[in-house]
Amino acid sequence: MGLTSNNVLWLAVAFAVLLFVGTVWLWPRLSRRNWRAVSGRVGLLLGTQLALFMSLGLAANQAFGFYASWADLFGREKDQGVVVNHTALGGTGGPLQVVDTARVRGAGGSPGSGARTGGQIQKVDIVGRTTHIATPAYVYLPPEYFQPQYRTRTFPAAVVLTGYPGTAEALVDKLHYPATAQNLAKSGRMQPMILVMLRPTVAPPRDTECVDVPGGPRTETFFAKDLPDAVLAHYRVGKKPGSWGIIGDSTGGYCALKLAMHHPGAYAAGAGLSPYYKAPIDPTTGDLFHGDKVLRNRADLWWCLKHLPAPNTSLLVTSSRIGESNYKATLKFIGRVEATKLTRISSIILDSGGHNFNTWRREIPATLQWISGRLSDR
Repeated sequence: MGLTSNNVLWLAVAFAVLLFVGTVWLWPRLSRRNWRAVSGRVGLLLGTQLALFMSLGLAANQAFGFYASWADLFGREKDQGVVVNHTALGGTGGPLQVVDTARVRGAGGSPGSGARTGGQIQKVDIVGRTTHIATPAYVYLPPEYFQPQYRTRTFPAAVVLTGYPGTAEALVDKLHYPATAQNLAKSGRMQPMILVMLRPTVAPPRDTECVDVPGGPRTETFFAKDLPDAVLAHYRVGKKPGSWGIIGDSTGGYCALKLAMHHPGAYAAGAGLSPYYKAPIDPTTGDLFHGDKVLRNRADLWWCLKHLPAPNTSLLVTSSRIGESNYKATLKFIGRVEATKLTRISSIILDSGGHNFNTWRREIPATLQWISGRLSDR
């Protein structure tokens, strides 16, 4: 059973309850002062507490999508990351292959709604032609994509990134991007768009911060070139720069802002939900720059605003007055971008809200409307 399975969670809860009941039942028998009784009491207490913490940890992972699998949790993933797949690169499959499809849940419509009325979510495997990075993703196709009157139309696309470590599934099941996009389009508040949903962690468990790591994964190039190329080769997406945007939360928010600033020819708009503005160096990232000062500076958005020409792109940042540690930095970033006179900046500032899914769910509808208004379908 998988880490995110409900069965695993309920088994852990049942085990914790049984240990608690067993502790209460056996405690009188273990009331003596000999070493066996004392060891028994210690064992029951430790076992009960461990089972309780396991249940709480599994429940938190279900709610926030930190880890997708047991291998992901223990840093032993083998089927994802930086690989060279010569068959996918040179064969007929192409850089993007559809693995599975599903209907959009929570978007209204009947359970039997087809793709023409309910849209579709496709699970795909993507292999970068230049970076050879391989990663899974989910692609949301709006109902209009399947309707006869739109058969020759191209659609704008938005890449949607999780935080670190994050799971792509959380963008669908926890943050409800497809259902929100479909409901907004149905009510006329945004245009139909394709969403490409994945996590920025393309070399798990390492956090590459969307940097082209010397001698390591070229993550920035993957998101700036390989990912759009793979999607363009498989779907009816607009080919002009104004057809693409990028959204992310936390680490994904930093990546979204950086990619829009560094590659305005690829992304006409970038939205960072609770972002930060400089790549950290910590045990999860390792040495990202290997002494390359130019690379380190490019990963610092403050430095970019001060020393590089202002990019012709649109940015959105979000924060909360109470609950977010990036509030003051976000206000400062807005001021710095406004001073460039070329890069456009918008913001969503909540009165209160923590660094979590509940806050981002409140910001996603306005974010999708904002990015939709800045993209064309050609």
